[in-house]
Amino acid sequence: MSDTPAVTSAKASLRREALARRDGLDAAFRAQASRRIAETVLAMPDLAGPDLVSAYWPIRSEVDVRPLIAALRARGQAVALPQITPEGLVFRRVAQGDALQVGGFGLSEPGPDAPVVRPRALLVPLAAFDRRGHRIGYGKGYYDRALAALAREGPILAVGIAFAVQEIGCVPDGPYDHGLDRIVTEAGVIAPTGA
Repeated sequence: MSDTPAVTSAKASLRREALARRDGLDAAFRAQASRRIAETVLAMPDLAGPDLVSAYWPIRSEVDVRPLIAALRARGQAVALPQITPEGLVFRRVAQGDALQVGGFGLSEPGPDAPVVRPRALLVPLAAFDRRGHRIGYGKGYYDRALAALAREGPILAVGIAFAVQEIGCVPDGPYDHGLDRIVTEAGVIAPTGA
């Protein structure tokens, strides 16, 4: 399950460019933009209902969703975080104060004792996105496979979280890429065209 060599090469180049733009953002701007993104996500009606929302623990210059995680919990929603396993992503429910462990790629992940869950609403990290709802991840396809597997079990809501500078004109999509239902940046919510 992989892209063609041409698509893989194009994505790698676009990923580097988008991540360079994200890395170039001032830390104070990233913090302020992360707060705006959290406020926007919390105001989304379709994210107010699920009892459980999958998020991610930020790395490098990603949007910091830790305050958003706290706000979701404060309004009574449980939170799951992904764990990388040899079989792909596994989502585990984590409570406030649960210890995280260092996982693959330097990610902070739930421990093996955290309960496995199947989220229907997910906040998805990404390297780049376009207005069609296509995303470029970090190159391993973990989220594409996980989203496809969850979608086979019923409707899901996949919300990409990014800074506006990560937008590109067109993501070269492959046959196994899974699109996003919404994208939230500091500029607001993007409802993908799906084209």
